[in-house]
Amino acid sequence: MGRVTMRQGPSGGQAGKRASRRAWVGPVLAAIWMVFLADPLGDVLAAPTVTSRVIGVGGVAALATLFAWSLVRYWAGRTPTPRTAVLLVAGELVCVALIVLAAGQSGLAGLVFACVTAMIVASVRAGLVTVAALVLVLLVLPRVVPGWQPTDSLVLTAALASLAMFGFRQATERNRALHRTQEEVAALAAAQERDRIARDMHDILGHSLTVVSVKAELAGRLLHSDPEHDGAAEPTPEAGRARNEVAEIQTLVRSTLADMRGMVAGERQVTLAGELAAARSAFDVAGIAADLPGAVDEVAEEHRAVFAWALREGTTNVLRHAAARRAAVTLTSDALVIDDDGRGIHQGEPASSGGGGNGLRGLAERARAVGLVVQTGPSPLGGLRLAVRVPDDEAAQRGGEERA
Repeated sequence: MGRVTMRQGPSGGQAGKRASRRAWVGPVLAAIWMVFLADPLGDVLAAPTVTSRVIGVGGVAALATLFAWSLVRYWAGRTPTPRTAVLLVAGELVCVALIVLAAGQSGLAGLVFACVTAMIVASVRAGLVTVAALVLVLLVLPRVVPGWQPTDSLVLTAALASLAMFGFRQATERNRALHRTQEEVAALAAAQERDRIARDMHDILGHSLTVVSVKAELAGRLLHSDPEHDGAAEPTPEAGRARNEVAEIQTLVRSTLADMRGMVAGERQVTLAGELAAARSAFDVAGIAADLPGAVDEVAEEHRAVFAWALREGTTNVLRHAAARRAAVTLTSDALVIDDDGRGIHQGEPASSGGGGNGLRGLAERARAVGLVVQTGPSPLGGLRLAVRVPDDEAAQRGGEERA
């Protein structure tokens, strides 16, 4: 008999511990940056009027708060929406204006913080445009305001700080992508290991138990055909007991076989993380540009199995039928949407060949069992859209509960 071994990958608990150990980095980085607000704060405190000092101190405090909040959230992996990014940068610019009103030209040092924030929260293109505009302001404004002196060193500081943050951002995002890939590989390896164990159990135990069942059935037939008990003679109590024992052996073996097959079927269920990794690999091999989510944490546990089957079904459609060059998978807590730019489904063409022939009908049955619906239609990319989602009325009700 073969030997069954189990390899263990990184668990979610270990990933959580790793994230908690690094949670302090964001606040430490923010605290280091606060040192550069010391000079503007000193000039604000030396302002001639109480009103100016209050306005200036408020501006410094608000600027420090917005900047620290942006940096901490970025390090935690929480990317703001474009609207939030605009509001953050605009808020910091207002704070800089208040500091300038109180402290004069030294308040322009706050624009360095605005440049760095733009590189953190905005897209790369928007961040670079914002930095270029603010550097231009640092170059021009001191030369046109009476009494101010050109501060090219501050311009250089803003440019270098923005460049450093750009490099920091690129390195951080590459590391995050690497961690996501490692998690996907670990999930795929675990799924493959479960499949291997299931096959070993089926091949080894299934064969042995089947042989035992056949032999028990043969022993039962031999007992019934014993010549000593043919004819009118009554069977002995020992013979009757032997038949009962053999019948119980048959029943026990058949029950064990059924339980083992059920356990094997459960072990070989698909997983959403594993299907994401498999889809990425399949699209790469096929030369299809694919936009796939990096994690499945936000998906409700009860929906993950159906989403995994839907992803397998959609991937099969894209690879075999769509003739697509691009695909996109959108994953939220309530929906999985797969779009492609292929030819869609034409009349007379099979909707799917996946799922062992079940196709979309089998997927719809799985979705219906957990309260989800399957929808197909034209995709914004030009091909087919396959979506599995919570029904609209239930999603609206859930959204209302969250807002409440």
